[in-house]
Amino acid sequence: MDILSIAGVFVGVGAILLGIMLDGGEISSLVNVAALIIVFGGTFGATLLQFPVAVFIRSMRMLSWILMPKEMDLSTQIDKIISWSLLARKEGLLGIENVIPEEQDPFIKKALQLLVDGNDADAIRDMLELDMYSKESMGLQAAGLYEAMGGYAPTIGILGAVMGLIHVMQNLTNPELLGKGIATAFVATIYGVGSANLIFLPVANKLKSHVLALTQSREMLTEGIIAIVEGENPRNIRLKLGGYLHETHKD
Repeated sequence: MDILSIAGVFVGVGAILLGIMLDGGEISSLVNVAALIIVFGGTFGATLLQFPVAVFIRSMRMLSWILMPKEMDLSTQIDKIISWSLLARKEGLLGIENVIPEEQDPFIKKALQLLVDGNDADAIRDMLELDMYSKESMGLQAAGLYEAMGGYAPTIGILGAVMGLIHVMQNLTNPELLGKGIATAFVATIYGVGSANLIFLPVANKLKSHVLALTQSREMLTEGIIAIVEGENPRNIRLKLGGYLHETHKD
């Protein structure tokens, strides 16, 4: 569970609501069904128009990463690579074949299978990098959907504001309808700007960071597999892969 994602939403939204209350306003003044339909309906429609079905479905699946990100323990992964290296030295590359069914990640299974099949280092690198960067591209494209929503929402909010003001201008002689039109105008802007900067853009950037972290994990795995193929010393492999670990060092 990503606590920072939950805390971020509560702190961001809570700060705005608290500010309204301290300023003497009422939270109920932000509830406007017409503005809600205009902003979120318009944003969703524009997004559907921009992206193909496959990207949309992938982006919906990736949304769960905000709260439940993929676990990527690089230290544990390095330990696994070292154990494979020791096994290869003891029993040969075919000895790693029994390890493949134990792995759940398709990328790791593919890497180990390429290793067991006796492919040379260049062939393994080419195939793994093609797979790795293809998945990264698809992930970034899916994350870009939320970035697009963050771009559309404020503009649709302004559109809602203009529509509300048009309604106001048409009813200048009817004071009872003026308040409703003005409320829709300003609330639509709040919905658009608020959702973009508190939800859509942060979600897009967080998903991108997860995608890039996953790519880095796969890069490390690829380097480890190549090192095993080339028969490097397990100690040297650990030192090489240790560069991928993000640790805070004191100066």
